Amino acid sequence: MNARAPALADRISIVCVTHESGGVVGDLLESVARRCPVVLVDNASSDAAAVADLARRTGATLIHGARNVGFGAACNRGCAATSTEFVFFVNPDARLVDGALEELLRAFDRYPACVAASPRLVDRDGRSAFKGRSVLLPQSQWIAEPDDDGVVPVLSGAALCVRRGSFEAVGRFDERIFLYHEDDDLSIRLRAAGGELRLVRNATVVHAGGMGSGRSVAIARRKGWWMGRSRVYAARKHGVPRAVTAAIATAALQCLNPEVLWSPVRRAKQWAFLRGVIEEARNPATRGEEGSA
Repeated sequence: MNARAPALADRISIVCVTHESGGVVGDLLESVARRCPVVLVDNASSDAAAVADLARRTGATLIHGARNVGFGAACNRGCAATSTEFVFFVNPDARLVDGALEELLRAFDRYPACVAASPRLVDRDGRSAFKGRSVLLPQSQWIAEPDDDGVVPVLSGAALCVRRGSFEAVGRFDERIFLYHEDDDLSIRLRAAGGELRLVRNATVVHAGGMGSGRSVAIARRKGWWMGRSRVYAARKHGVPRAVTAAIATAALQCLNPEVLWSPVRRAKQWAFLRGVIEEARNPATRGEEGSA
């Protein structure tokens, strides 16, 4: 363990939610290299034994769930098992570039108003995967990638670091969102509470994207269904005008995309997305006038 590790371990913990992620989460754990506490929350995976073995070999804490409670709920559970000032939620198919943790902490020290931040995300080919927009926000708030540690409207849940106090003050992740848009929802609530969100350009995380739970028609179908439901729920929650209409239009256009039509996995995901949109639109627990909060 190098000399920087005690300072890191006292200040920041990593929480990673796994689901059928045994084949990819090892790279993340190796990139952390025991420099800070890591909590793995397994959402009832069939490969939980492989994840448990990785946790033992790398010193990570494993919380095994008997059922899949969703991404946000699992993140909350993992956070509760940590005690550091900062909690860094990272996807299992991500890998930290050397110095990322240190740069994140320096940024929080440099910007006292910053309550949450994301590192610079790149794909495996080094291409930027910056997230500067959200369907929950008006286009007037969308931005291009800043050239510095700029203030941003939303953060990516693939790698999102937050001050514990601010996270808990806004109620943590909304556990009614099973998967997708939970990061946008949290970002909006943190900003509404007066917090500042930032991109930290000198901190880099490589994110494979979409590999955290593998790729199959069955998995794509489940993801698409939850994406549709979350889209409608979150949009209604934040008062997005014509929430259902816009979601159905997006789903219909994607279903007609030639790339989707020729790919069984993509086709399954998009048709499931449309079904999820329609089902949540009919949900009496959230149904109301479109555009209402």
